[in-house]
Amino acid sequence: MSELPEYIQLLKNGDRLAFNELVEKYQHKVFNTVLSITQQNQDVEDICQEVFLQIFKSIKDFRGDSKLSTWIYRVSLSKAFEFERKKKAQKRINYFKNVIGFEINEIQVPDFNHPGVTLQNKEKAAILFKALKKLPDNQRLAFTLIKAEGLSYEEVGEIMNNSLKSIEGLIQRAKENLRTILKPYYSK
Repeated sequence: MSELPEYIQLLKNGDRLAFNELVEKYQHKVFNTVLSITQQNQDVEDICQEVFLQIFKSIKDFRGDSKLSTWIYRVSLSKAFEFERKKKAQKRINYFKNVIGFEINEIQVPDFNHPGVTLQNKEKAAILFKALKKLPDNQRLAFTLIKAEGLSYEEVGEIMNNSLKSIEGLIQRAKENLRTILKPYYSK
């Protein structure tokens, strides 16, 4: 139903029931996507609310050039990367304040818990997600969407506006980089 023109028109008309259905259908996908990118449990719900607010505000601009689900992923990723940029900028400001003598309390980073990771794999997953943070954004994005979200290469190409060959190359480079980054953990 979510890809039907009638449903999309209901969304564009501001139909609350249609929007509630959209939230219900995509909330877990949006949550997992944002969490995979930001790795900040305490902020994910706020970012997801921003994602759905953005979708509600800009659904009128949805032209249908891609699937609705693809557009929702793009909004989710945009908000997740926007959050990361703001967080990095805040860290630089805090560092500068420390250098010039302002006192800043250290930010505590909680344990990372992705809902798709079983209890016995939490430690390995934490190491993997930390390694993913070291990848270039485009490699991390492609790898996360394919491996964590289970999307096809074609879907990821559509989301990232890249060709299938480009996505295959990104995944290959991501795997090579992850092997290098994770080598110390698995050569013991």
